[in-house]
Parts: sequence; structure tokens; C-alpha cells
Amino acid sequence: MESILVLTHVDEGGSALTKASLEAVTAGKELAARLGASLTIGIVAADRTTAAGALASAGARLLTVSGEAFAQPRYASDAAACEALCRAANAAIVLAPGGSRFVRVAAGVTHRLGGVIDTHITAIGGAEGVEASRWYYRQRVEAVISRDARPWFLLLDAGTHTAFAGEPGAVDVEQVAVELPAMRTTVSGLRTPMKDAQTIRPDANMLLVAGAGWTKKQPDGQTHAAEAGALILGFLHATGASLGSSKSLVDQGGDNQPVLPFLSHMNQIGQTGSTPRHAKGLSTCCHGEEPHVVGWRFIGERRAISLDSNCGWTRGKADVVYVADAFQVMEKVNALLGAAKA
Repeated sequence: MESILVLTHVDEGGSALTKASLEAVTAGKELAARLGASLTIGIVAADRTTAAGALASAGARLLTVSGEAFAQPRYASDAAACEALCRAANAAIVLAPGGSRFVRVAAGVTHRLGGVIDTHITAIGGAEGVEASRWYYRQRVEAVISRDARPWFLLLDAGTHTAFAGEPGAVDVEQVAVELPAMRTTVSGLRTPMKDAQTIRPDANMLLVAGAGWTKKQPDGQTHAAEAGALILGFLHATGASLGSSKSLVDQGGDNQPVLPFLSHMNQIGQTGSTPRHAKGLSTCCHGEEPHVVGWRFIGERRAISLDSNCGWTRGKADVVYVADAFQVMEKVNALLGAAKA
């Protein structure tokens, strides 16, 4: 019988588990129930109390590696912690959130344990065994993977499972001893961009996607890139939305075309970019054809603004299409948002 371990870690606050970790817990519970397997949850945190209490109703064995050495993500300490948890659980299948903290160490831990690893897992199925699904070639090809080798590490993409939300309470937790190597890295602090400068927000409920139409000539025969930038940033600041971009827009740099200065290829979504997983998506000045829409695979509600009533968004690719000028629509929306906050 398979034994399952879910690796989790706390957020920057140092106590509560990250949303991606809670999603991994849900995936582990579902897999354990389907296979009739034992479930163990491992926690990496400076203080285990709050994190363990949140998992009191998970019905799993709880292991923890805690202490000040694990307050900040570092390869040496995190790799040692994950290795110790895996050995203590003796798990055949290890699930972990595919965030930066565990992505950094997962391959190394897998090598130490003589296992195999697959990343960017979006679903786990299989009637008699374990079958992991992931997307290749920029989300256009889906693969279903099964392996006989154990232990098998699966890094789960965020947003693919519901976050576990059980009733908190007191719970027994087993502390796992870790022998740390000589630590050569010291975390002296964190430097983050100002909120107004941050446009990529994976945990935002809404995604605003800008297309190349924002920088093209408008009805008056002129371009209005500065006005476009102000409208887009105004919407982001008012709603806390994340910003995405079509490839045609971020590629304009160097072509002597007006470019939105806050955009980079990190904002790019679609066939050649990232696949966002926000609850809602609003496309503005985008053509809406397959290379772009493919990046919206995991977005629940899709809306678009386009002057073209025959735009690709109207052919079953969006829930709502506003046939209107995006400049006028976003100006009105920003005004309404400002009035609501006043």
C-alpha cells in the first residue's frame, strides 16, 4: 500500500501555512482516500503551533521540523528539513507545493533519497495507481505520467486544488530531529518593491490582461501610451489585480513603438507565456485568438473589451464581451472605483 507525505511550509509571517501548502494538503487527502493509503503531513516552520493547529482536523499524522534555523528559506536548511521529514515518514509518494521555497530544494532532496520527481502537476488521478497530469509546450499538450520508481516527488502548481480549511484545534505533533550542515548563508532582511510598483500578484482574485491595442493609433490618429499606462495602473491600484500581457505588446520594446514602461516579459501569458490561475480575468485590447486564450485555461470567469464584434473572444472564449472602446470603459470603471472608495 502506498504511503503519502505532504510537505508544507509557513508564509512570510512565520506562523500560518501558505495557501499553496493548504492546497497540497487537499490533494494529499483526496489521493489517500482514493488509494486507502496512510497520510502524513510534514511542516517546516520556525514555530509549529499555529500551522499544526490548522491541520488538526486533517486526519493525518503530523511531523514537524521547527526552530529559528527554518524561519527563512535557504537551500541548506530547507533541503535538510525536507530530507529528514521524508525519511521519518518513509513515504512512497511525496506531494509539495510548487512555490519558490520547495522548488529550490525538491530536486536535491529527491536525489538524496534516490527517487524521481515531476513538476508543474495540475491533477492527480488514476483508478488503480497514481497518474499525474501536467501541461507541456506552453499549455497546449497534456501528459499523464505514471511511475513505478519510489519515492516519487510531485510538485503541485498553485490554484489547481481547493485550499484545506479545517477546524483548528489542539493536536499531537512529532518533532523530527535535523542535523544541519555548516550554514554559509545568513538572511539579513527582505527587500521588496513598493506595492504600487508590483504588477504581478499570483494570489490576486482578478487578472487584467493588456493587449497591443493600447499602444496603437486611436480614433484621433494619435497614440496614447501615457494615458493607457495611467488607466491600467489606476485599475491595478484600485482593485489589487494582477497584470498580464500579450506577447505582441511586451515584444514592442526596441521597435520604436510606444511601450508601457511597467511591462516586462514576466507579465506575458498565453501560448508562449505563463498560465494564470485567477478567479476572474478581464482582457483589454486583445485579439482573443488561440495563442492568447490558451493561457487562460484555469481562469473561472472570462470577460473582454473589444471594439470588434467579431473578435475571437465572442466565439465561445469569454463569458462576457463588451463591444466598446477600452479607453472609455476603463476610464469609467476607474471613476466608479474611486467613487466607491471615497
